[in-house]
Order: sequence, then C-alpha cells, then structure tokens
Amino acid sequence: MAGAARANRSFLRRAVRYLVARGVDQFLDLGSGIPTVGNVHEIADQARVVYVDVEPVAVAHSTALLRDNPRVTAIQGDLRDPEGVLGHERVREWLDFDRPIGLLMVAVLHFVPDSDGPHEAVARYVRALPGGSYLAISHGTLDGVAPEHVVEGRQVQDIYQRSDSQLVLRPHAEVAAFFAGLDVVEPGVVALSQWHPDSEDDFISAYAGVGRKA
Repeated sequence: MAGAARANRSFLRRAVRYLVARGVDQFLDLGSGIPTVGNVHEIADQARVVYVDVEPVAVAHSTALLRDNPRVTAIQGDLRDPEGVLGHERVREWLDFDRPIGLLMVAVLHFVPDSDGPHEAVARYVRALPGGSYLAISHGTLDGVAPEHVVEGRQVQDIYQRSDSQLVLRPHAEVAAFFAGLDVVEPGVVALSQWHPDSEDDFISAYAGVGRKA
C-alpha cells in the first residue's frame, strides 16, 4: 500500500507538471484526500485548485491546512454526483469554465463500482470542461499480475467488498474507456510507471493516462 501511494503521488506530480507546461493553471481534483506534501497546489504553486473529497474529516483537515492559501479550497462532494460537484458555488467561484481545466482522478475510480456508473460520471465531467482541458486518471488493475498474485488481489477486493468502499480492479479496455472522445496523450493508457517516467517508481498493478478535450 505504501508503494502504491508513492507511485500514484509520483504520477500526480508528473501529470500536473505536464499540464502546467501546456498552460493549465486551474485544477479540479476529485477524491483528493488530505492535500499533504507534494499535492497539486505545491506542484502548480500559481494555480487555482479545488480539492473534492467525500469524507468530511478529510475536508476539515484540508480546510485547516489551506486556510492561508487564497488560491486553493476544499469542498465535500461525491464524484459520483457530477451535478452536485460541478454546481457547487465554490467550484463555480474558483474555476473559470471558459478556460482549460485539469480534471484529476488519481487512484479513486477503482473505488466506484459499476453499479454507480463511473464511466457515465466521468463523461458528464468531461462534457462540462471547456476545450483545451485535460483529464488525468490512474486506476488499479489485475492485468499483467503474476497468477500467484491474482489470488491475493482478489482477496483484497473481497476485503473491500465487506467494507464501505468497494474495490474494482478494471482491465485495460475499461480504463481506456474513461477517455472516450478525448485525444489521449502519448504513450497512451499504459502501466502507471511507464507514463512519462522521471524516476524509478515502485511497480504497482495500475494504469495511467491523460486525455485532452479538443
């Protein structure tokens, strides 16, 4: 789990830097957790950022940490409710929907079961984005996992099934489908450690990709 957290944080850093280099200066980070060291507002320190998390404790801690930063805010919201998130007054206040936005969903969609319509939710967010915006996703998978570890992965999924948070490790085709209608940035939807690597990250069984809305 520690290795997975490091690898996803590394992807977040690389993706945000990529978007900043292309002129993106505002971000909507869904399922952000508590924005600790190396999060979006530190990587893109001149950007406006809205962190969104469903957990009130995470939002309370985030609000306390960010109280002295006028460009960053945190709200409670459920990514499965695009209308509620997109219509939130602070989202509308903080972000200019006439200019490109970086939409981040890092290590969060695999906690949304198929019954909650994750692909439909992502499509709704993408429709709301102006042209020139980007979507960045990392997502757990069992693809490429050695047979002896597939059993372990399924056991982990079973544990989550008995909790409030389900874990759905999707294959490549289902992860790639989140980018429907977008121009996927090279090298495509690939193993997380292969997306624009800048260091030797821990290998984890996950995909990552970034797509641009024309």
